[in-house]
Amino acid sequence: MGLVLVLNASYEPLNITTWKRAMVMLLKGKAEGLEHDENRSIRPDLLLPSVIRLTQFVRVPYRQLPLTRRNLFHRDGHRCQYCGYSGDKLSVDHVVPRSRGGSDAWENVTTACLPCNVRKGNRTPREAGMVLFRQPHRPSSGLRYEATRHIRAGRHHEWAKYLIGLEMVA
Repeated sequence: MGLVLVLNASYEPLNITTWKRAMVMLLKGKAEGLEHDENRSIRPDLLLPSVIRLTQFVRVPYRQLPLTRRNLFHRDGHRCQYCGYSGDKLSVDHVVPRSRGGSDAWENVTTACLPCNVRKGNRTPREAGMVLFRQPHRPSSGLRYEATRHIRAGRHHEWAKYLIGLEMVA
């Protein structure tokens, strides 16, 4: 997989792009290569980049990470937030049930295994006598999640040193 971490001129992580797009930026002089994949090259003298830095600083508007199942499970480390189960039988739980006015918001959804979700039912965790390991919260960065997903999967370990300002644990 040829993904490349893109840093702003200030070394701040901006996004993740394809190696093709990264090569275009390099060839046009809009970026410089900081890390390269020793195992992949276009030509014998041209290694594929894995981290690039833009030569000019760009302002990027703040973007919120969308609330999706995948992003929620990643935020919660693919673990039930009531019992710690990690496996295939995970679901989305609304801390305050939707039938009782709970919303589909980062601060009201958490990962739960099916037995815990059924046990909690149409109640709040307090009413069900259950305790959350972590209170649900809105993630601060979509880039952090995407980058940590790749690093945890055993790819792109070289990205970690450029993500110092980003929390590396979900």
